[in-house]
Amino acid sequence: MKRFLSDFDLHLFGEGTHLQVYERLGSHLVSLDGKPGTNFAVWAPNAEAVSVVGDFNGWNRDSHRMNRLGNTGIWDLFVPGIQQGANYKYAIKSKTGETFEKADPYAFYFEVPPKSASRVWDIGGYQWGDGAWMEKRAKVNPLDGPINVYECHLASWRRVPEDGGRALNYRELATALPEYLKAMGYTHVELTPVMEHPFGGSWGYQTLGYFAPTSRHGTPQDFMYFVDRCHQAGIGVLLDWVPSHFATDGHGLGRFDGTCLFEHADPRKGFHPDWGSYIFNYGRHEVRNFLLSSALFWLKAYHADGIRVDAVASMLYLDYSRKEGEWIPNQYGGRENLEAVEFLKSFNTIAHRECPGVLTVAEESTAWGKVSRPVHLGGLGFSLKWNMGWMHDMLTYMSKEPIHRRYHHNDATFAMIYAYHENFMLVISHDEVVHGKRALLDKMPGDLWQKFANMRVFYTFMLGFPGKKLLFMGGEFGQWWEWDHNQSLQWHLLDYQPHQQLQAFVKTLNHLYVAEPCLHQKDFEPGGFEWIDCNDSDNSVFTMIRYDRDRRSFMVFACNFTPVPREGYRIGLPAAGFYREILNSDSEFFGGSNMGNNGGVQTQEAPWHGRPCSALVTLPPLGAVILKPSWV
Repeated sequence: MKRFLSDFDLHLFGEGTHLQVYERLGSHLVSLDGKPGTNFAVWAPNAEAVSVVGDFNGWNRDSHRMNRLGNTGIWDLFVPGIQQGANYKYAIKSKTGETFEKADPYAFYFEVPPKSASRVWDIGGYQWGDGAWMEKRAKVNPLDGPINVYECHLASWRRVPEDGGRALNYRELATALPEYLKAMGYTHVELTPVMEHPFGGSWGYQTLGYFAPTSRHGTPQDFMYFVDRCHQAGIGVLLDWVPSHFATDGHGLGRFDGTCLFEHADPRKGFHPDWGSYIFNYGRHEVRNFLLSSALFWLKAYHADGIRVDAVASMLYLDYSRKEGEWIPNQYGGRENLEAVEFLKSFNTIAHRECPGVLTVAEESTAWGKVSRPVHLGGLGFSLKWNMGWMHDMLTYMSKEPIHRRYHHNDATFAMIYAYHENFMLVISHDEVVHGKRALLDKMPGDLWQKFANMRVFYTFMLGFPGKKLLFMGGEFGQWWEWDHNQSLQWHLLDYQPHQQLQAFVKTLNHLYVAEPCLHQKDFEPGGFEWIDCNDSDNSVFTMIRYDRDRRSFMVFACNFTPVPREGYRIGLPAAGFYREILNSDSEFFGGSNMGNNGGVQTQEAPWHGRPCSALVTLPPLGAVILKPSWV
C-alpha cells in the first residue's frame, strides 16, 4: 500500500526542519489506493509497540497496531473507513511493559474537557474572507502604526446568564467581540491561550493541544470564523503561546513513550517548580520541530497576526525560580539556557521570514539584553517586549495616596531611563487583577469620584508615554471585582453612570491614539518623546510632548496626580500660537468636575522649561489635559 509519509518527510523531521510537519503527523483524512480513511502517525521512538484505539474499535488495543517506520521513531497506520469526528488515542506500550493511552500531540481537535480523546478532523475547506487584510499585513511594518491591544479570556469575557451562565461559543464571540473592539477603538485583541488545555483554571497556560483550539467554544472552523470576522472588522488577533512548559496530565506529552521524550529527564531542567509542569527539551531536534511547527501553524492555518510567548524569562535562565543546587549550569558554567536561546532565535527568524508583517511579543521580566532586537544583530528577534517594569512602577505609584505621591515621583519617570533599550509594549495585564491584587479600579485610592478620576489620569499618562499599549478586559469600564475565569465580566456595572463614563473616556483615548500619528509613530526612537518637566514632584505634575515622524505635528500632555486644582500652571512650549485643548479627563462627559481651559490656551512670550514660550494652563484635580497646536 502507498504510504502517506514520504522519506523526505521523515528526513526533515529527523533533522528538525519540517516546519509543516502538522500536515503529516497526527491524523489526516486521506484516500490511499482508492480507499478513503484516516492516516495516523505518531512519534514514539522508545515504544515497544503502538496501536490506535478509539470508538471505532471499542478502544481495543490489539485491533489496530501501528507500523514502525525504520529508525525514525515514527509509527504509522492507515485505517480505511474512519471518518471525521472519530475519537481516538494512541495506546503506547513502553519497553518496561507498561501501556499508556495518550492523546495525539498533533491533533487538530479534542473532545470537550474533562474528556481527553483526540478527534479526527479536517481543518481544510474553510472559505476565508480576509484576503485584503492578509495582503496588506504582508506589506506593512506593524511597529510603525498603532498597536492598542485588548487582552481577553474568551470563556469569561461575556457569558449567557439565561442559559446557565455558559460561555459564548466562537461564532457568538465572532459577532460580539470584534464589533465591541471596533467601536471601542482597539486595533488588536490578544487571547489568553486558546490551545487545548485540560484544566480551565490554568486559563490555557497549561497547554497540551499545541495544534488544537479548545473545543470548549466550538470546532476549528468556528475559530477560523472568529479570526476571519475580527480581520473583516479591522482587528488583529494575537495568540498567547506557551512553549515554556506543559501540563503533566496522564494523557498528555509527559513521559510520552515511557521515557522523557518532550521533556528533560533530569527534573533540574525538566520540571518547573512554580507551575508543577514539565519543561521542553529544546536541544532535541524533534521537540524543536514540534514547537516551531506549532507556532507557524497558528500563523498560517488560523491567520493569527502575532504570537505572544509566555514566561520567556523562565526559558532563558536555568536557575529561574531555583535555589542553589537545584539547577544545572550550561557547558560554560553559566546560568543561561543556551538551547532555549537558540530555540527562541529560530522561532522569531522563521516566524518573520514565513509570515511577513506578524508580531512576536515576549513576556520577559528581566533585563536580558536585546530581546526585541534582530537575531543578526545579536538579539532574540522579538518584535516587542512587555514592559513589566513600567507596569510594576506605575501600579505602585497609582496605589499611593496622592499626598504621598511626591515621595514616589521617580516611579512614574524611571521607565524612560531604559525606554529605548527595547521595543516596549506598556501593559496592564490579567496577572495584575487576580490572586488578591485587586481589580484596577479598586487599587486606586480615595473616594468613589477620586478612584475614577485616578483611572482617567492614569490612562491619559499611559497614552502619552512611549510604547505600544495593552489593557486587560474589564479595565475599560472599571471592573470592581478581581477577574474570575469562571464568571463573566461585570457588564451590569454599565447600568451605572461612572462606569459608562469611564468606558466612554477609554473609547475616546483609543480613537485619539489611532487617529494621531504623533501618538504611535516614534514609540521606539528618542525623537518621538520629550519631557517638558519630569521633576515637579511637589505638585505631582508631569508634562511631556509626543512628536510624529517628521516632528511637524505634536501634542502636549499635562497630568496632575493630586486632587488639588492647579490654576495658572506655566508650561514651556516649543512654538508660539494657540493650543487647542483636545482632551480633558475632567470633562463632565467623563464624570469629572468640568474644570479646564475653555477650549485652549494662547502662548506668552515668556521662555520656560528651556523653551522659547509658555502658556498658563489650568490643570484639573486628578486630571489630565492634552493640547494640540491649532496650526497642525
